[in-house]
Amino acid sequence: PLVAPVFARSKNSSDVEVQQRCAEYSSMREAFSPEAVEDLLREMPPFEDKRRSALEMRLLEKEGENSAAVTKASTLSEVEQQRAMQSVQMLSNPPIEEEMEPIEEQEEEAEKDNEDQYDPPRQQLRDAPQAGDEVDSQPSPRSPAQALGPGHDEVNQDGGANGRQINGSVNGSVKPASVGIPKELVPAMRKAFSNLCTSPSGVLFENSLLQVGVKHEYVGAQGRISIFFGNLHNTPLHNFKVKVDQPEHLRTQLQGTQDLLDDGESGTTGCTVAVKTQAKLLMLVEVTSPFDDVPSIRITFETEEGERHDYPLRLPIVATCFMEPVNLDPGAFMQRWKSLEGPDRECQEVMRLPPNSNGIDEAYMDRVRGIIVEGLKFGKCQGVDPTPWTVSGAATFRTGAKDTNGNNINVGCLVRVEANPQANAFRVTTRTLHPLCSRAVKNVSLVSIKLAA
Repeated sequence: PLVAPVFARSKNSSDVEVQQRCAEYSSMREAFSPEAVEDLLREMPPFEDKRRSALEMRLLEKEGENSAAVTKASTLSEVEQQRAMQSVQMLSNPPIEEEMEPIEEQEEEAEKDNEDQYDPPRQQLRDAPQAGDEVDSQPSPRSPAQALGPGHDEVNQDGGANGRQINGSVNGSVKPASVGIPKELVPAMRKAFSNLCTSPSGVLFENSLLQVGVKHEYVGAQGRISIFFGNLHNTPLHNFKVKVDQPEHLRTQLQGTQDLLDDGESGTTGCTVAVKTQAKLLMLVEVTSPFDDVPSIRITFETEEGERHDYPLRLPIVATCFMEPVNLDPGAFMQRWKSLEGPDRECQEVMRLPPNSNGIDEAYMDRVRGIIVEGLKFGKCQGVDPTPWTVSGAATFRTGAKDTNGNNINVGCLVRVEANPQANAFRVTTRTLHPLCSRAVKNVSLVSIKLAA
C-alpha cells in the first residue's frame, strides 16, 4: 500500500523494465492478500557462500589443505560468527549451567485490592463511549480475566487454589493434606501476571515459602522462557516438581534442574530446593497457530514438616509476545482497517475505569501509547490519530507453521484504543484475519491499559 501510487504512475513508463515490474507488483496486490504480499516482498535470507577466497586458494596451493594458514583464513571472525548465530540462537542454545543471579525482591508490597479490581469490564459496545452513556452490563461468555490471569475460577475448581487443605485416599491410604494458594493472594497474582504480559522479567508469584520469577524473550514465532523457583523458607523444600501444560498451539522443549519436571510417566519424586537457592526451568517454544489462552504450570512440594503444597499458576505467554511491529501511514492503515471489517475479524469492548481512579489525561494516554508500542509490540502509525485521545497500531502475528507453498503462516493485526475522559472510559477495537488473534489482542490490551492507571 505504501508504494501503490508509484506503481500506478509508472505502469506506462517508457522504460520497459520499470513498466514490467510495476505491472507485476500491481497484479500481485490484486491477486493475493496483504499478508501474502508482505511475505513475497520480504528480504531474502543471506546466501550461504561456500566459495573460497583468492587468498585461501593461493594458500591452499602453496601450503596444503590442512595448513594453519589455510585454517586461519577460512575461519569466521568473531563478528561473523555472532551474526551467523543470531538467527538460530533462540532455539539452539542450551540452558545456562552456571548459577543465575537471584531474583530481586520487590520493593513495594502487592496492593491489597479486592479481587474484582483487576477484572476488565465485560460489556461490549460498538459505539464510542460518550459522557452520560449507559453501558450494557451483560457479561460476555468469556472475560479477559478468565482468558489471561492466574487465580481465576477455572484454576480454583480443583480445590487447590483457595488455601483449603484437601485429604484424599489412594488404595485405601490417606494422602497428605494439600495447601493451595490463599484467596487473598489472587489480586496481587493477577497484577503480577498482567505486568509480565508486557514486561521482559518479573516475579510471577511469591509467598513466605516460594518465589517464582520469569524472564522471557521472543524473536518472531519463537520464545525463550526462563523460570526460577526460589526457596524463601528457612528449611529445604522437598519433592519439588513442576508439571507444564503443553497446548496444541505451542511446540515446546523443556529442560531444567534434575528431577524437577513431572511428565506424568517417569514417576520422579522431584528435587530438593535448599534454603536460599533456586531450581530452574528453561522453555523453548514456537507458536504454530493463533490462540487466546495461556499455558499453565502446577508446582508441588513438601516442607520439612510434611505439609504438601500445590500451586496452579499461569504463564504470561500471550499472543502479543509473538508480534512484530509494522509501521503504516494513515492511508495504508485506513485501507487495511476497512478491508478487515466483519464480525469474524473485529473484536471490540468498552472498559470503564473505577470511580476512585485519577481519570484519563494526556499523561495516561502517553502510558497507553507506550504499552501498545513497547509492551504489545505494535508499530507506530504516525498521523493516524487526529487527537491525543486515540492510539492506533499495526503488527504481524508470526507463527512457525507452513502453508502449502512452504511459507510461514502469519496474521496481520490492527488495534485502536479510543478514550473518553468525560465518561472515564476506553474502547478497544482489534481487527485481524483470525478471530482468536482479535480476541487475544483485545484481552491483553484491556488488562494492560487498566494497570496503567
